[in-house]
Amino acid sequence: MRLFSFATAEKRGDYLWVLRAFDMARGAYVVLLHASDVVETLARCPGGPALTPTEVGPLLEQLHQWGVLERSYDGTRAATLAEYRNRHFVYQFSQAGFQAYRAVSEVLEARLDEASLSRLVLPELLADLHTLAEANKSGDAPRVYRVLNRLDRALSDLADRAAHFYLTLGDLVRTTEATPEAFLAHKDALLAHMREFSMDLARFAPRLAAAIREVEETGVDDLIERAARCDERVLLNTAEREADWRARWQGLRSWFVGDGSEGGLTECERLREATMSAIAAVLSLLRRVTETRKGGVSRESALRHLAGWFTATPTGDAAHALYDAVFGLGRPRHLAMHHPDADVIPAIRSWWDAPPLEIARTLAETGRPPTPGAPARLQRNDAGIRRLREAQLDSQRARAAAARSLASADVHERELDERETEVLLRLIDAASTAWVPMSGRVSGTTGSDSGVTLTVSECEGSTAVRTARGLLHLNNRRLQVRETVSTRTTKTAGRPARTSDTAAGRKSASHATPEHGTDGGTVAD
Repeated sequence: MRLFSFATAEKRGDYLWVLRAFDMARGAYVVLLHASDVVETLARCPGGPALTPTEVGPLLEQLHQWGVLERSYDGTRAATLAEYRNRHFVYQFSQAGFQAYRAVSEVLEARLDEASLSRLVLPELLADLHTLAEANKSGDAPRVYRVLNRLDRALSDLADRAAHFYLTLGDLVRTTEATPEAFLAHKDALLAHMREFSMDLARFAPRLAAAIREVEETGVDDLIERAARCDERVLLNTAEREADWRARWQGLRSWFVGDGSEGGLTECERLREATMSAIAAVLSLLRRVTETRKGGVSRESALRHLAGWFTATPTGDAAHALYDAVFGLGRPRHLAMHHPDADVIPAIRSWWDAPPLEIARTLAETGRPPTPGAPARLQRNDAGIRRLREAQLDSQRARAAAARSLASADVHERELDERETEVLLRLIDAASTAWVPMSGRVSGTTGSDSGVTLTVSECEGSTAVRTARGLLHLNNRRLQVRETVSTRTTKTAGRPARTSDTAAGRKSASHATPEHGTDGGTVAD
């Protein structure tokens, strides 16, 4: 931590300007600087201090003692024998010293009041993943390295922006310094920003997961080997570079692809839940601000008026009188208890004049008022909970059976019963969440529920599905229902499936590429 001594020293301003001169020279590919070179560089800086070489010399020497700068001897600057004997030193950044300076500089230049969620990075991630799959398939190692490095930086920026945004939002929700007017002026933009980010995240997450699986199909080991081969960090051997890139790929994969564990959430799903919680917190704060404006008086405004009264008191006695009147700490409260007959013995009567008041022994001995005792034992209705759980499991099994029956044959060639109709409508609802207008057109969209997947594809003419509730007419669309095959099913092959492993009761809508101009279906009774 001695490297950061220049930020807290007495001449911290001069030290910072000297290091800024070294940073400017570094940008011009000049590494070694003499005291006179530092003075010339500072003279060209707008707002820089007017320092002389005699003043800069001790500053450079002190920075060298702290380890921020490295010192070396330069005999070429000596024009005479006396100058040669006086030794001319030149300085440059040490590796750790440059990192310390950049850290301090970034803190000074940071805009702490600016925070936003990065929405535009999501389509860029999707495009880069498709490019990475093509590069890995063709064996283009330099392109694999560039795209993978760009993906790592983009995802790190997304995580940093999200962390900064929610930290700033938490401060906004907890603070009392923000005025209602300022909050109400920006609440629409804030809520719209978070809702749009949540919608984009939900729309791109399945497509990014599919793109990651596409990259993995081209060979993860080959991908890591090609990226490590083109990595220019020569101080790391090949095994260390491969381990580093494998860890980066696993981190990128964990953002959008789950590990298959029961109830495990991806980082993308956690980020979406955090966004929804932030929206709820902002709405709660909006409700409090609105109620405060409607009532006209709040705790904050009352305390501010009270502070103004204390400031305006002419004498100390008046301030004490105001204090007694507001907080009432000088009144005799008889151990915070009132007389049973408040009309005969009012609470404002002094202890000297009021008769004794009977109090509980607990209050006299411990200072705490008596309590009614420990709460009664909680009565649990285990039988009722078990019946509700069995009913829920029966409903899930029935829905799973209806889903399997729905996927067993073509839905257009038979009449669906009530259970199958309910599952089909849930699948159509899941698939229709991705139908939003945008440029371009795709062949269809998908939705999944209860262990089966619905695929909506284009076809010529109109189609109809006979259900127990009537006819479902579809314009230029055809439905196909099949059982969902996931990696979890492959891993658990050979083991009897538990009730919770069936997809009944869980809904994971697949957000496929939206269509432009898609016609929705209608139900005719």
